[in-house]
Amino acid sequence: MRSIPNKLAITLGDPAGVGPELIAKIVAKRVPPVPVILYAEEEVLTRAFSLVGVSPSLVPISSPQEARDPGFYLIDLDTSLKTLEPSVESGRLAISSLARATVDAITGTVGAILTMPISKYWAKRAGFSFPGQTEYLAKASAVKDYAMLMYSSKIRVVLVTIHEPLKEAIKVLSEDLIFKKGLLAHREFERLFGKKPKIGVLGLNPHAGEGGDLGREEIEIIKPAVEKLKSEGVLVEGPLPPDGAFLRRNEFDLFLCMYHDQGLIPFKVLAFNEGVNLTLGLPFVRVSPAHGTAYDIAWKGKASDGPSLSAFDLAVGILSRLSG
Repeated sequence: MRSIPNKLAITLGDPAGVGPELIAKIVAKRVPPVPVILYAEEEVLTRAFSLVGVSPSLVPISSPQEARDPGFYLIDLDTSLKTLEPSVESGRLAISSLARATVDAITGTVGAILTMPISKYWAKRAGFSFPGQTEYLAKASAVKDYAMLMYSSKIRVVLVTIHEPLKEAIKVLSEDLIFKKGLLAHREFERLFGKKPKIGVLGLNPHAGEGGDLGREEIEIIKPAVEKLKSEGVLVEGPLPPDGAFLRRNEFDLFLCMYHDQGLIPFKVLAFNEGVNLTLGLPFVRVSPAHGTAYDIAWKGKASDGPSLSAFDLAVGILSRLSG
């Protein structure tokens, strides 16, 4: 098991969204057992702390090496943001925060990143050429074999395809892709949590294809991938009919889902207030609250901090295991 630095980075996300408020609530409600470094603009955080009603003392630093003791630290990006409205400028600050934290993670000065939500719309207009933060982190880390594990105490799902349009996701599904994602989920879950998981693999079609009458993907690509995973010693069952699989969620440590909404709809219904996005396959730990920027409630003091606190606790717990 590789050791990683026992330091956690938190990115700002889109400053016009709920990220700054959620950071303020983390600072208000958690006593960090490790150095926690905030990559943000000081003025934005000051406004967020005022909104939440806290007055923390953040230690200003210029690099993670200066953060030696448990506590909250600030790397001030100092962009002189003029407005907290969604804009190219807010997208640019979100990208800057993410990029700076990613460099420090890749170079081994922090062991984990908690990314606050960005707006893909405004990030793209600010020059961000990736479908999401997950794809950016994988590309920056030179990692090709990665996956999203949506984690909660109630349900855990891994996505075989992520941010492709549905018709494209179906086209790219293959026995090899399903096998690789399943094997990655098995290995990473064991590494991160110290337990070999039991994995339920979902079918693609209604009733898992109904023996081929409603589609042959289960017969031609999913079942062969399941058998191949079994030959590698993975505890796996499937393909399972998607409409009933989640009723058996207590029998499995995680589900391997074929496309984005197949996994994310039941996950958010069951675990929206505690859901965490944990990226598998990166050389560092990456977590994120499983929701977006929520512009409609941003800067109103209404943002639910459950997912962010869960992400913080999960990252700290994994850091404790991997950095020992």
